[in-house]
Amino acid sequence: MIADHPFLACYYFPNYHADARNAGVHGPGWTEWEVLKAARPRWRGHRQPRAPRWGYTDEADPRAMERKIAAAAGHRIDAFVFDWYWYEDGPFLQRALDEGFLRARNRERLKFALMWANHDWTDIHPQKLRENPRVLYPGALSARGFERLTDKVVRDYFSRPNYWRIAGAPYFSIYDLAAFIRGLGGIEPAIAALRRFREKTRRAGHRDLHLNIVYWQRGLLAGEKALPVTAAFLRRLGADSTTSYVWIHHVPLRSFPTTSYAWVFARYREYLDATARRFAGLPHYPNVTMGWDSSPRTVSSDRFLRGEYPFLPALSGNTPAAFRRALSAMKGWLAGRPPGQRILTLNAWNEWTEGSYLEPDTEHGYGYLEAVREVFGPPVP
Repeated sequence: MIADHPFLACYYFPNYHADARNAGVHGPGWTEWEVLKAARPRWRGHRQPRAPRWGYTDEADPRAMERKIAAAAGHRIDAFVFDWYWYEDGPFLQRALDEGFLRARNRERLKFALMWANHDWTDIHPQKLRENPRVLYPGALSARGFERLTDKVVRDYFSRPNYWRIAGAPYFSIYDLAAFIRGLGGIEPAIAALRRFREKTRRAGHRDLHLNIVYWQRGLLAGEKALPVTAAFLRRLGADSTTSYVWIHHVPLRSFPTTSYAWVFARYREYLDATARRFAGLPHYPNVTMGWDSSPRTVSSDRFLRGEYPFLPALSGNTPAAFRRALSAMKGWLAGRPPGQRILTLNAWNEWTEGSYLEPDTEHGYGYLEAVREVFGPPVP
């Protein structure tokens, strides 16, 4: 990372390839593309279904991933942070990374890292309006399960030459801190488990572990509960930094069926400044969210009424120009941070069924990616 050149880390959601667990629930060959294809307009002027410009590709195919890597790197993105799933009985949705990204011929053009998406995986593809989704895979992990997870991560990912490191330490992010602590049996066992993870990383020859916590104040998915935390608590836990996954983890969407993108960004800026003060001394990496529309994950024959996820308002006015203005504002905010902390997370490369994706579509083409390059300049040599 060049001192005055922010590092851009883009979240990648890997549910666009065939997976054995999904096959058991939805049938052989199912991917989340089926949910996107079935999306319908839910209010006047609603743009659905959205369509990928490259077609409904298989992300576990290295050739498909090579095009993604080329587009991301060519438009100034530095890393994919994979939403990485590991439950008590093992992995889920890992072929996009293991078979697609890590076998791509141009993989060295991007760094990669893991965000352990340790939330409950529920049956929401799609979800009915007045029905509590059943939990398919609980997110809380036992101490033994976490040891297996960290063994896998240190052995198979941290050793990769293009794994993203901050000051020489591999970056690893935890999405749901409350679920992590609950699974480990309390705060003290969680602290001990993270200490063992750090020691394991060092024994493998790395300088240290960079532990990132995804901080949020509002749960979105069923069963998610925000955990009030302080900087002192996070330091005790061993956290090296915090960040966000999506703006609406912090900003309530005030109007239905849509809320203004510009209004939400203004509220996010207020949150960001308050959080920087609250966690003073602990780096916080800001986020820019491209959009939000979770309506594709709803049963289209149900009325679209405000309710629990995914029956939520969408963001309106999230054009490439509006996205560019948000990026420019965050570039200015980062300029006031210490050089080693100028890191920005982006939501997301391909959250198609949540309406947040930089991957080219048939309406705006490469417009959102071009906005990234226009604000942050050409790729770092």
